[in-house]
Amino acid sequence: MDLDQVKAFLVLCEELHFGRTAERLFRSQSRVSRLVSALEREVGGALFERSSHHVRLTPLGAAFEARLRPAYTDLLAARDAAIAGMRDVRGDLRIGVTQTSDCSAVTRLAGAFTARHPGCTVHITEIDFWDPYEPLRSGEIDVLCNWLAVDEPDLRTGPVLEERGRVLMVGRGHRLAGWASVPAEELAAEVVQRLPGRYPSALTDALLPLRTPSGQPIRRAVPESTSIPEMIAQVAAGNFVRPTVEGIARWQGRSDVILVPITGLPPLLLGLIWVTARENARIRALADTAASRPRAGRGDSGRSPGGVGADAPRPARASAPR
Repeated sequence: MDLDQVKAFLVLCEELHFGRTAERLFRSQSRVSRLVSALEREVGGALFERSSHHVRLTPLGAAFEARLRPAYTDLLAARDAAIAGMRDVRGDLRIGVTQTSDCSAVTRLAGAFTARHPGCTVHITEIDFWDPYEPLRSGEIDVLCNWLAVDEPDLRTGPVLEERGRVLMVGRGHRLAGWASVPAEELAAEVVQRLPGRYPSALTDALLPLRTPSGQPIRRAVPESTSIPEMIAQVAAGNFVRPTVEGIARWQGRSDVILVPITGLPPLLLGLIWVTARENARIRALADTAASRPRAGRGDSGRSPGGVGADAPRPARASAPR
C-alpha cells in the first residue's frame, strides 16, 4: 500500500465520485480507478460499491476508512514536523574543535552566525584529537571544524574557513632549526613521527606525506606516539621531526622546539565537516554563514608562523640548503 493509493481512497471516500476525486488529485479518472482497484486487491475485498449512478462505501471500506484516516493524518503531521525541523534554525548548535583546529576563525564564525540567527545558541567544545569523527557519528556534536582531508563516505565537507601553511617542528639543536625554510625534499632525510592508528588515515597522509614531491619515501617513526606532549618532547629531544601547520596556539610557549616553514607542500584547509544524514537547518545556516565570509589565508590567524618558540632567540641561520 503506497501513499497514492491511500490518498485516492480517502478522497474518494469524501467525494464518492471518481470524476471529482480525479480533479482534486490532479490525476486522470482512469488513474484513480487503477489506484483504488490495486488497493482493493491488496486488502482482499471490495471497498466501494460501483454502479453507473453511484459510488458507495462497503462495510469493509467504511471500517477501513475509520482506521486509516487517523493514521494518515498522523503521518502527514509527522512529515510536516520533520520539514519544519529541517527549516528551523532555532535551538542549539554544537561545534567540535580539536587541539589543532581551535582557532579565532571558529570564534568569528560563531559570532557571525549568532548575529544572523539569534534564536540559535552555539556551543564550541573540544573533542578527542585522535578520533575526531566519533563525536559526529555519536551525535555529541553537530559540526566538526577540522582539516579537510576527509575520505569517509558518511561525512560531508563544507566551506573552508582558513588555509594554513606547512611548518616543520624540530628540536632547537636540530640541523634544520636555523634554516629560513625547509624544502619538502629534505623530509626524505628525516624520520617523522607516526600518528596513532585510530587517527583517520586521510588526515595522517595529509599531515605526514608518504613521499616528497619528487617521489622519495619519507620514513615514519615506530613506535607510535600516544600523546601530543609526548610527541613534542620527542621532537625537542631530537629523536624525530614533525610536519604540522602554522599558527597552532598549542605549540606556543616552549623554547626547546622551533617551527620552520616547509616549501613545496600545499597548505592544509580548515573547514566544516558533518554527517550527511544528520544535516539540518542549523548546519546549513552555519555553512551558509561560513561561505559568505572571506577565507582567511596564511598569516591571517593572528599568530607568528614560528609558533612554538617564535619569540625565543634563535641560532644564526645556516646557509640555504643545496
